[in-house]
Amino acid sequence: MRFAICGVGHIGRRHAALVARRAGAQLVALVDVQPELRGGLAAEFPGVPFFASLEEYLARGPQADVLTVATPNGLHARQAVAGLRHGLHVVVEKPMALIVADARAILDTAQQTGRRVFGVMQNRYSPPAAWLKELVDAGRLGDIYLVQLSCFWNRDARYYRPGGWRGTGALDGGPLFTQFSHFVDLLYWVFGDVANLSARFRNFNHQAITEFEDSGLVTFDLVRGGSGTLSYSTAVWDRNLESSLTVVAARGALKIGGQYLDKIEYCHVQDYAQPALPPTNPANNYGPYQGSAANHGHVIDDVVETLQRGGSTNAADGVKVVEIIERIYALR
Repeated sequence: MRFAICGVGHIGRRHAALVARRAGAQLVALVDVQPELRGGLAAEFPGVPFFASLEEYLARGPQADVLTVATPNGLHARQAVAGLRHGLHVVVEKPMALIVADARAILDTAQQTGRRVFGVMQNRYSPPAAWLKELVDAGRLGDIYLVQLSCFWNRDARYYRPGGWRGTGALDGGPLFTQFSHFVDLLYWVFGDVANLSARFRNFNHQAITEFEDSGLVTFDLVRGGSGTLSYSTAVWDRNLESSLTVVAARGALKIGGQYLDKIEYCHVQDYAQPALPPTNPANNYGPYQGSAANHGHVIDDVVETLQRGGSTNAADGVKVVEIIERIYALR
C-alpha cells in the first residue's frame, strides 16, 4: 500500500516514519511547503522524492494508493478533496475540517469517487479508552449519571511562534480542534451525542499569541441519558497537567487519568473486578510540549488492513466531532 504524506511537520513526519517501517506499506512521496525540510527528510527517507506542494505532487509525482493529509487544520478539507478526486484514498489528521460543511464535503467526494476516507483518532487505541468503551457497551455501569472530561495542558509562546499557523482562526481554529478534538471524539465514541450545550470561554494568558480562547467550560446533556462537563485549558504553566475522564453511574464509578488518559485511577463497579491492562504508549514528544499517546501505528495498520480486506472506516465519526465542536464554538 503506497503512501504519499502531505505535510511533514511533527505529526506528518511520524506518519512517514511509521509507514516506512511497516511491512505491506511503502512511502513513495513527501510533500511540504517548507523547502528547508528537504535535506533532513532526504537523510531520514533516502530515495523518497520531495514535492513543494500538493498540486506539484498530483501533477507529476509517483503513483500512490493513499494520501495522508497532516497539514494545518484549515487546509485539511481542500487537500483531502483534491486527493480523492485524484483517485487516492485519504487519511486526514485531526480535525477533519474546521466547519462541518467542509467535513461533509469530504465524505460526499469519497462517495462520488469510490474512495475511502480515514480520520486519525488515536486515543481510541489506548488500553484504558478501549476498556471503558467495552465496559459501557456491555452495560456494566448501568445508567450513566455524570461524565466529567478534563483536559489541562500547556501551550505557550514556545508553541505559538510569530508568523506561524498556530493560534490563527483560519488555520488553527482553537484548542478544541487542535489540542482536544481527540477527547471530544472519545466522549462521542463512548457515550454518544450531546445536547443542551452551554459554555464559557476565557483567554487568560494567550491574548498576544492567539486569536481565540485558551480555556473553556462546557456543560451538556447526553442524548442517551445523563449529563456532563468538559473543562479544558492550554494555560497551564510550563507543562501538561492532566487529561482525565470521570464517570458516575448507577452501578459504579471510575476515573481514567494521568497526563494522557493513560491509567485507571479509580474503578469501583458492582460485581466487577478491574482487569490488568497493557501499558499505554508514551505521549508524542515535541520537545518543549507533548501531545496525546503515540498510537499512530495502529491507525496505519487499520488503514492498510481495511483497504486490503474491506470494512468500514471512522470518517462519519470524524464529521460528528467537527459538528460537536462547531456547536460548542457557536456559543462563543
